[in-house]
Amino acid sequence: MEWFDDHKKLFLAALLLFVGLTVLVAIIPALKNERINQALPGAEPLSQDAIAGKYIYIANGCVGCHTQQVRNVDMDKMWGQRPSMAADYALIRRTDFWRNTATLMGTERTGPDLTNVGTRQGNKEWNLTHLFNPRILVKESVMPAYPWLFEIKKEPAQGDVVVNVPAEYLKGIDGKVVATKEALQLVAYLQSLKQAKLPDQIIAPEFLYKKAKTEATAGSDGAATEIDGAELYGIHCQACHQANGEGLPGAFPPLKGSKVVLDDNIDLYVDIIMNGYTARESEGYGPMLAVGTNANLSPEEVAAIMNHERTSWGNNAKKVTPDDVKKVLEAIKSEKK
Repeated sequence: MEWFDDHKKLFLAALLLFVGLTVLVAIIPALKNERINQALPGAEPLSQDAIAGKYIYIANGCVGCHTQQVRNVDMDKMWGQRPSMAADYALIRRTDFWRNTATLMGTERTGPDLTNVGTRQGNKEWNLTHLFNPRILVKESVMPAYPWLFEIKKEPAQGDVVVNVPAEYLKGIDGKVVATKEALQLVAYLQSLKQAKLPDQIIAPEFLYKKAKTEATAGSDGAATEIDGAELYGIHCQACHQANGEGLPGAFPPLKGSKVVLDDNIDLYVDIIMNGYTARESEGYGPMLAVGTNANLSPEEVAAIMNHERTSWGNNAKKVTPDDVKKVLEAIKSEKK
């Protein structure tokens, strides 16, 4: 056929076929998805600082070691309260007409997942210290330090955010460590990473391949085997208060010798774990997040953490029971009504 011998007609036909299929298979479905896929009602758009921080996150290669996807397997339960779903990424729009934007879901977890890090670790002071040198807070961390996001000033100006760095990490540095605008923007992005609460009519997908629940069980001799409070402390508390319970001077208060930890009246102690604490900000300490509530800790788990703290590092206080914790939680709940 002459049509097949005419390279212009053949090329034009192939081009039209390719363009037509692209429109039908890719462009129209994509436009439809953008129209019908909506973010969850509680999802908050990124602030301008958080948007700038996202680009800094990309520029510094953070996506190479961190994911932003909670898979529906039980081992991911520590990273979020539910598995991630398509609606969690609905607010991620094109940068402009010509450029798409990354979802930053990642493919490798050399470091922890960050899907819900704004809830799990939203403390600005912690994040800045961690960026300056992760080893200050986590001795075994393999994360690189990002000192170029900070300045050294002998006399910080009014409004400067000074990072409280221990003297042992300031060798050869003459002055105060001050967070740059870029560091604050990156932290703003990290603090924005929070899982939105699902509406009542939407049921969260279940985590698969569940492990045995963390609860007290009977041992072979019939005696109760306690929950491992040291393990729970390592997961939820150690990053700030440190493995030795001494905290970080000027940033996170010590639990070793703490009056709150050692007090026989545990009302304030339980309230701090479940609902956070800001009363020591005037002393230079950052606010504590509502760790217990955010992590859905049970009374048994809260009691295990408290008992670890009350009997470690030279602390020698009376152990509490899950029933003691339940009574305080019921009292707190009644006060809020």
